[in-house]
Amino acid sequence: MLTLSSVIAVSGVIGDSTATVIGAMIVAPLSLPILDVALGIATGRVALIGRSLLLVVAGVVIGYLFAQLPPNPTNVLANSQVTGRTSPKLMDLTAALATGSVGVIALIRRDVGDVLPGVAIAISLVPPLGVVGVCLGSHAPGMALGAFVLFASNMVAMIVTATVVLVVTGYAREAGVGEARRGRAYAVLAAALVLVAVPMVANSLSSLWADRIATATRSWLDAVPGAEVRQVTVHSDTATVEVLAPTDLPPISELQDRVNRVVPWNPRVVLVHTVGSRVDD
Repeated sequence: MLTLSSVIAVSGVIGDSTATVIGAMIVAPLSLPILDVALGIATGRVALIGRSLLLVVAGVVIGYLFAQLPPNPTNVLANSQVTGRTSPKLMDLTAALATGSVGVIALIRRDVGDVLPGVAIAISLVPPLGVVGVCLGSHAPGMALGAFVLFASNMVAMIVTATVVLVVTGYAREAGVGEARRGRAYAVLAAALVLVAVPMVANSLSSLWADRIATATRSWLDAVPGAEVRQVTVHSDTATVEVLAPTDLPPISELQDRVNRVVPWNPRVVLVHTVGSRVDD
């Protein structure tokens, strides 16, 4: 099932097919061993944790290896299945935390077990792994790292919330496991959660600043008929602004001043100007 779900996921990513990728999410059995890790932590069963992590690692390896096999043209990096999974935001982490709670509740309560397919779709485990392989095959390690952060955050969030739910509902007490025995596992989970949250917070802040720069650019282009802002990206101390506009533009120094007023670290503005204009009938 891991192999087949990897085939489906990578095919959907390369073909830019949302329906195919959703199918891979439903087929993929990765959510169960991840929930088993949480059960092992809550009940102090080290062997269960080890077996479950081994299955998760197997899923990671299979997803990555298959992604190296199909033809992988560079332009695949521009499709929505890739771009939507290479820059995870903080809201992706909060969604994963909620989804992990739903998943473990569905396992411990038989009356809500029919929500598990929805959990598989929401948690999105195999498709990011396919994107990691696709990006590495296209020589884009930065995008591959972003996709792996998305997978890692989903996995860690699912383990954290599932562990909390299992402890609160008494599984640890029934297993006779004390807090001291689980303390090391809690510390590792907390560190992992912080580790995946840092880049997601950074991406969220980058999106916030990009929105502010886009607003400043639209104000700068107010006097130019048919001009529009196509895209704004922020990387470190550089803001790249892509605009579609006629030949004549206001002085770029004015745009730099506007950006300096809305972004505290005064990034250098790089303007990518596509000559033209949008005409609506």
